Amino acid sequence: MPPDFNDRTDFENAERGLVDKLDPCIITDADGKVVWDLEKYSYLSGDCPDSVNPSLWRQAQLCAIQGLFEVTDGIYQIRGFDLSNMTIVEGERGVIIIDPLVSCECATAAFDLYRRHRGDRPITAMIYTHSHVDHFGGVRGLIDDEADIPIVAPVGFLHHAVSENVYAGPAMLRRAAYMYGRHLPRGPEGQMGFGLGLATSTGTVSLIAPNLDITHSGQEEVLDGVRLVFQLTPDSEAPAEMHFHFPQFRALCMAENATKNLNL
Repeated sequence: MPPDFNDRTDFENAERGLVDKLDPCIITDADGKVVWDLEKYSYLSGDCPDSVNPSLWRQAQLCAIQGLFEVTDGIYQIRGFDLSNMTIVEGERGVIIIDPLVSCECATAAFDLYRRHRGDRPITAMIYTHSHVDHFGGVRGLIDDEADIPIVAPVGFLHHAVSENVYAGPAMLRRAAYMYGRHLPRGPEGQMGFGLGLATSTGTVSLIAPNLDITHSGQEEVLDGVRLVFQLTPDSEAPAEMHFHFPQFRALCMAENATKNLNL
């Protein structure tokens, strides 16, 4: 059965819970250099041209939906500020941050948008779902080494994060240039999306080592009054990865082992 491009259900789902957008969605570093520019993808508001597979065009349109979203009572998400999403869980004293994007500048802008609507809440815990850079790189845009909070990650996270992004980094950057077309002009005859998102930001990448390892499935932790139940999923989408359940919110985070980006 061919895809029904008149079915707008995915767009309705992607826009559900929207609180606010960043307008324009352009993020700069301290020197004014643009590190994230969603405006370059404004052409996606038009009809699909002959140069693009219609499914790829549709997926890029979905990825271009950006802003602060309420997922459920007490859980918010920033989407469209980088390749990945940043999730914010409200606890008793502050907030738990899950996956602080690729760049510090984007993470800061994302949290600023949240605070604009939910108040100046302190960060009381940080969680890295897995060892890929788009899930930890922006951490120093939110906290520093002096932050006395739990930083949670699956066992083996630091080894794999360093191996992939330091030892194999140059080779991976070359691969990414071909795989993502990152140096092509944005447009329907150039670069128009990565599938998971539209692009990766080009700001400051950082890492603060975790201080609380998840070592086994079934491990439970209470962070800022919020109970989490963890499941290790090594060698799935990343060599060190995990899922976790929030019983009180009836919410489940499956990192990137469950993504809606194959809408063919």
